[in-house]
Amino acid sequence: MRLTVNGQTHEVDVEPEMPLLWVLRDELGITGVKYGCGIAQCGACTVHVDGAAVRSCQLPVGELTGEVTTIEGLGQPGALHAVQQAWIEHQVAQCGYCQSGQIMAAAAFLALNPEPTDQDIDAVMSANLCRCGTYPRIRAAIKSAAATMRSA
Repeated sequence: MRLTVNGQTHEVDVEPEMPLLWVLRDELGITGVKYGCGIAQCGACTVHVDGAAVRSCQLPVGELTGEVTTIEGLGQPGALHAVQQAWIEHQVAQCGYCQSGQIMAAAAFLALNPEPTDQDIDAVMSANLCRCGTYPRIRAAIKSAAATMRSA
């Protein structure tokens, strides 16, 4: 099976029903994507497929159509995505486990809605769980990233 992840093409020999999450982590060694619940309820495994936020724990690799971007491919050291930079500036992460999924969800959301309200942010991001409860900082970081992206 051939897939493109973070701009690189990979050949993997896996069963088509294997979830994308495990292909990324176990076959390709891309560990920024996290296992949380395994039932697409927590958001820790969120990646982009052609720019759309997708729960990789429930996407069989055989059904994958499009290019995958993980947190490792969203931005680069010295050239972070606006959401990654805002996460740092607003000190969002505490334990950090959910953060790659949170950031990937926020980046996909802002690509569709560059001027979100608090209600928009809460509605979209409520599907990504954070045990540390940094939701006010997440909202502030998303608003900050949106402003940065609009001025770029």
